[in-house]
Amino acid sequence: MPRLPFITFEGSEGSGKSTQAERLAARLQRCDVPYVLTREPGGTPIGESIRELLQFAPHNSNMTPETELLLFAASRSQLVREVIKPGLERGACVIADRFFDSTSVYQGAARRLDREMIERVNAFVVGDCTPDITFVLDVDAATAESRMRREPRKADRMEQEPAEFYERVREGYRELAAGEPKRIVMVDGSGDVDEIEKQIWETLCSRFPVLAKISFP
Repeated sequence: MPRLPFITFEGSEGSGKSTQAERLAARLQRCDVPYVLTREPGGTPIGESIRELLQFAPHNSNMTPETELLLFAASRSQLVREVIKPGLERGACVIADRFFDSTSVYQGAARRLDREMIERVNAFVVGDCTPDITFVLDVDAATAESRMRREPRKADRMEQEPAEFYERVREGYRELAAGEPKRIVMVDGSGDVDEIEKQIWETLCSRFPVLAKISFP
């Protein structure tokens, strides 16, 4: 049986990427397809501690872009070796809510750190662990902000950035997609969640015959 794919979901806060990652996992679960659903930063005990530091720690307001970059990289390095690679090796479909494209966009396009340096950091961290396909949920900054306001929870440090930051994030993802059209699939994240889920599943089935053979109740 061919290996099940490594699938990543990307997009700004409020884009709906986490919802679609969870829906895909639920779809696989209904038919007993082995899968791993993970997230960044986080996904391991070490990564979750780093996530708390990046998002909610009371002393993180003065965090420099360089520090932010390296903390995300540390979390990802642990995730690759502890969760993603072992999951793929045992035959599971791995679904990740964010991966290295987030660093290229948030710390590169939005924070404006040197892109060649970020590429080197990403390469060191993930090695040959590259997603088979990446879905970018594309929404404008106003839509993303409106969705985040509806969520009854405290906004994290990244969610408090101004609209201009998220415009750079959006353009960063679009630039990545233009450069890697075979791997990155842009999806209009402003549409109906059921229709988006259907579009994602149809794309997966067209790319990966092993998934097209799965029959769901």
